[in-house]
Amino acid sequence: MHPEVVEVVRRALEEDIGAGDITSRLCVPEDQNARGVFLAREAQVIAGMELLPLIYKMRGGVASLEVLKRDGETAEDGETLARVFGRARILLECERVALNFLQRLSGVATLARKFAERVAGTNCRVLDTRKTTPGLRRLEKSAAAAGGVTNHRMGLFDAVLIKNNHIAAAGGVRQALENASGAGVPVEIEVRTRKELAEALENGATRLLIDNLSPEEAAEWVRVVGGRASIEISGGVTLGTVRAYAETGADFVSAGAITHSARATDISFRLELD
Repeated sequence: MHPEVVEVVRRALEEDIGAGDITSRLCVPEDQNARGVFLAREAQVIAGMELLPLIYKMRGGVASLEVLKRDGETAEDGETLARVFGRARILLECERVALNFLQRLSGVATLARKFAERVAGTNCRVLDTRKTTPGLRRLEKSAAAAGGVTNHRMGLFDAVLIKNNHIAAAGGVRQALENASGAGVPVEIEVRTRKELAEALENGATRLLIDNLSPEEAAEWVRVVGGRASIEISGGVTLGTVRAYAETGADFVSAGAITHSARATDISFRLELD
């Protein structure tokens, strides 16, 4: 598992448990064993299940853990997602952290699946963005992929995306593209006007980002490009509009809502004494 994921789980447990679960220590005998069940309380796409073994291991381990759903699989209301057996205190102190991860990440996967389904039958793919919860990007992007969308760049380090402020700082579209040539990673440039569009194409741009256009305007820009570069559409892309944007002929549409506006799904944890 990626070190970033291990660290975020460790921090989440430390944040919640701190010096110890006072309630469980006072109420539950140290040697008491219990069984726990994670249940879906609504239809959803599951994500984050791979974190359960890590969560329990960091708190001393459990006797058994049966994970019944894989990331990207669907669950209906009432379906069992996982079963765990071990010391009751460990199950109780890990309950909230486990649910926080599962509910948040399943929420992202569920919304991502809705976006992916809306563009089915087109040649357009949905991208996620960097609009993620600080510290959870790797997990949220994994959940988005489990839901069926395509991951955009992970951060500022693995692809070039020249946006309007970069263009202004570089001195224009031509100069920005010239500066980025030979980067060794994918290069994409945002164009806001038809003049910038023409300039970008004249200077060898192979991937364009067009932002805040209506579907009708975007379709016209796609026709002008005529396949000379791939096109990503962003801005105003919602579940209600994503199909219209996908039908413009664009190669990609990106939606920050997949990660920044996903609602946590309803998952519960039931504990029974052994």
